[in-house]
Amino acid sequence: MTTEAADAAGALQAHRPMLLGLAYRLLGSRHDAEDVLQEAYLRWLGVDRSTVQEPRRYLSRVVTRLALDRLRARQAARETYVGTWLPEPVPTAPSPFGPLDRAELRDSLSTALLHVLERLTPPERAVYVLHTAFDLPYTEIAEILDRTPEDCRQLHHRATTRIHQEQRRFTASRAERERLLNAFLAAAREGDLATLTGLVAADATAWNDGGGRVRAARNPVTGADRIARFYAGIYGPGRFMTVHPVELNGEPGVVITRADGSRYTLTIAAADGRITGIYVVGNPTKVPPVD
Repeated sequence: MTTEAADAAGALQAHRPMLLGLAYRLLGSRHDAEDVLQEAYLRWLGVDRSTVQEPRRYLSRVVTRLALDRLRARQAARETYVGTWLPEPVPTAPSPFGPLDRAELRDSLSTALLHVLERLTPPERAVYVLHTAFDLPYTEIAEILDRTPEDCRQLHHRATTRIHQEQRRFTASRAERERLLNAFLAAAREGDLATLTGLVAADATAWNDGGGRVRAARNPVTGADRIARFYAGIYGPGRFMTVHPVELNGEPGVVITRADGSRYTLTIAAADGRITGIYVVGNPTKVPPVD
């Protein structure tokens, strides 16, 4: 590596956790986020860096634009994805995205929120992430997106309106989610339908992402009774599996390994003392390794 390339790599590395977190929040995929950072490095290597006064700001712009290009291209490919698509779960203890010391940074990584962000347009998602998670002013976001500050303000308003309609369903504290997750898994393994049904909100939904590579429900499972029966059937007595607790996307989760060697992650959303959403990822290209 030349001295010039080493200097460029060093400058990028200094901001890597933030940039990786930005790309991941925009894409919901650690793999795609890493690809975006690699492409950003190549562009950074080719620019006259003596003209760049603020490398972090410049790199944030490049990463955002590259992520949006990939997000738009992915929307067409998503039509051929088998079953439900869920964000790729990422272990965050420690976090590859830098410190999660602000609630906005941690909350914006949650599977529940990333799942909601999938319903936004790419510009709405970008403005929401940049302003809410990274606290960028609309003037700076406007430069990144080649829009006016007022346009960005309106995009953020539309995004937050949609998100707030769903956020009532995942307002439980971390401790409450951990309690509900553990109780749900224990009841499921015992085949205790009554307890399971009592833990789940009447209008809850469970999403399962197998990507066509492992067995998984291709459509969402809705309602407390159906969810209880579904997971008691999967995890109930006689279903040999190991459960490994792990922090995923800044929240309590588990990695489940079944007798056939297939592995799944499971996280939940909760509100008012009940589970409102269940997110199971079994696509082997997404399930992270655990120690």
